Amino acid sequence: MKKMIEIFKNPIFLKLFFANFTSHMGSVIGLTAFMFYLLDRFSEQPMFASLTEMMYSLPTLLVFFLVGVFADRMDRQKIAYHCDTISALLTLLLFGAIFIGWLPLIFTILFLRSGVQKFFFPAEQGILQGVLSKDDYSTAAGLNQMVMSLFMLLGNAVAIFVYWTAGIFGAIAVDFVTFVISAILIRKCIIPEEVRLPNGKHTLKDLNIQSVTKDFTAGMNYILNHKLLLSLIGGFVVFGIVNGGFSVIPIFILKYKLAPESYEEYSILLGVAFGAGVLIGSIFSSMLAQKFKFHVLIVAGLVISGTFIIAASFAPATWIFLTIIFFAALGLPLVNIAIGGWMPSIIDPKMMGRVQGWINPLMMLSQSITLGVIALTFPTVVTVEMLYWLVGGCLIIVGIFYTIILPKYVKEESEAQSAALNG
Repeated sequence: MKKMIEIFKNPIFLKLFFANFTSHMGSVIGLTAFMFYLLDRFSEQPMFASLTEMMYSLPTLLVFFLVGVFADRMDRQKIAYHCDTISALLTLLLFGAIFIGWLPLIFTILFLRSGVQKFFFPAEQGILQGVLSKDDYSTAAGLNQMVMSLFMLLGNAVAIFVYWTAGIFGAIAVDFVTFVISAILIRKCIIPEEVRLPNGKHTLKDLNIQSVTKDFTAGMNYILNHKLLLSLIGGFVVFGIVNGGFSVIPIFILKYKLAPESYEEYSILLGVAFGAGVLIGSIFSSMLAQKFKFHVLIVAGLVISGTFIIAASFAPATWIFLTIIFFAALGLPLVNIAIGGWMPSIIDPKMMGRVQGWINPLMMLSQSITLGVIALTFPTVVTVEMLYWLVGGCLIIVGIFYTIILPKYVKEESEAQSAALNG
């Protein structure tokens, strides 16, 4: 707790933390409310809910070769600021598109807004890496995980409350306001030039096809030559499958199996159960991160969550399902905090953007494929139980893979660092 208080004394971290909070809050409320809007309007076509999530993940496949290069070559603060301002403008257009009611235009705007937002995270992560010490990385990851858990705890409830009271337009209005607040907070940050521009000043004219290709390839070579980093990123492909499946299957099991007539009300309780599990898990994980090796925490979290997610598919009643989901959520912060604290400490600050530029598209590719398969096969080919087996099984498989491979590479990394210090 003392370290958490100390890290908030860093004014740049404080502003970035709340900028991320407000921006994410708007996205969660808007996207969740829109999913319920589609489920209400097209209750016999669950594929639209999957398509909504796909509009969040698919843009990565178009901009993945740019986001990392921009974060390493351009001003990271300006990138984050303009991501929020452009997203706010697109949100206004989304308001009009929903008013017209033309789905192709709505999905197009969601697609464009998501594409813009993909530039935010690598830039923000690069700034945080530059303004925090290595000892603060796991603490910062723990705080971010707690924020995410609060969204899980309250996000669905707030989104549904706004949707019920102010409708889809009220939810979109909240979306707009939060992007504006986030942009203001980022603009007020006073960030050292060496953090904003780790590779010196560049202009858009410098970023031609040749230079972008060269930088993107440099990021790939950096990952391929770093066995520990490569192993961690390999697991992110499977995490994309998990994210894609878990973004829709909790609502599906409530609507189509456990509580067809009251799934909206139970989705609030689902958010409370899942968010409470992640919040409690975050508190304990932040403490455990100071005492155990990161790879031990990652494996433990994957196995715990995977086992309970599979068990959730066999729940005969809603309250049993919610209880199992609570326990499944306890393990996730072990994974997120360990990886969030570990990655910045093993990546060269000058390469942070380009490495992130590879992680996100790999995750989003597998996430998009998963959502596409779900949209095409559920419920005609696969059952909701099968989707839970897929998600839980993927987590356990990655846990087994990490158990075999990570200890070896951690040892090699430690020996290499010792040799460098002694040499």
